[in-house]
Amino acid sequence: MKQTFEEYYSTLFGNRWPSLKNSLSEDGIHATLCCGKEAYYLDPASLCAALCLPLKEKECIADLCAAPGGKSLVTALGMEQTAHLDANERSTSRKARLVTVLDQTLNEELRNRITVTCSDAAPWCRTKSECYDAILLDAPCSSERHVLADPKYLGQWTPSRIKSLAMEQWALLSCAWRLLKRGGHVLYATCALNPTENDGVVNRLLKKFDDAVLLEHSQIRDTFCQRLKAQEGFISCEKVDLLSLFDSAEQTQYGLHVLPDTAFGCGPLYFCVIAKS
Repeated sequence: MKQTFEEYYSTLFGNRWPSLKNSLSEDGIHATLCCGKEAYYLDPASLCAALCLPLKEKECIADLCAAPGGKSLVTALGMEQTAHLDANERSTSRKARLVTVLDQTLNEELRNRITVTCSDAAPWCRTKSECYDAILLDAPCSSERHVLADPKYLGQWTPSRIKSLAMEQWALLSCAWRLLKRGGHVLYATCALNPTENDGVVNRLLKKFDDAVLLEHSQIRDTFCQRLKAQEGFISCEKVDLLSLFDSAEQTQYGLHVLPDTAFGCGPLYFCVIAKS
């Protein structure tokens, strides 16, 4: 008998599931980015995650799954003046949305330091290696909040989809690792609830690569606070204090998980930061 979405997540979260499910069904709140042109709105949890990627002395930066563009904007705003960002999106339609967001939001000087590409990033490591100082990978995922909101996708859901997505996420993360320079950092993120797509993928990286070192919570928090302070003129969030939101994130084995029932309705958003030694 087919295991249903409800059964799967009830087993995963136990007595917590009803409140978590209810929070997923409610309208989320938004943070605002103002970069001199049109404002851009995004989930504060996504903003928090993007602010945790260390960018000091990082010249070549990549966002491998960049659309619709919120995390690319946060990253671009945190770049040093000589840095460049490669923003990639494999979907043609989503890439067009990404370009529109960047064009409408960023000033000309900053926009000119971003190159947008359209391809599947997973095979990039076949032709190049160790070419980026920092990489943001917000990988395609189950996105349970959106599944719950659409009866069609909810009815089609199966656990096998999670396994397929985890394989895709692994292909992207292992490629990102090969693209990363020594001393660089990867921020891996998903909006998935299940650990298979989160800690499970990171665990595979740590087992395969001896030079992969997780940043400690205190190090991630320091980066977040430093970047938040540096970008405070561009960021606003009236309904939640962003530092309080960061501190509400639940520590998993390898990362942090912002869950809406305990994080002011924000998320879900999993992320961790990995350094290449």
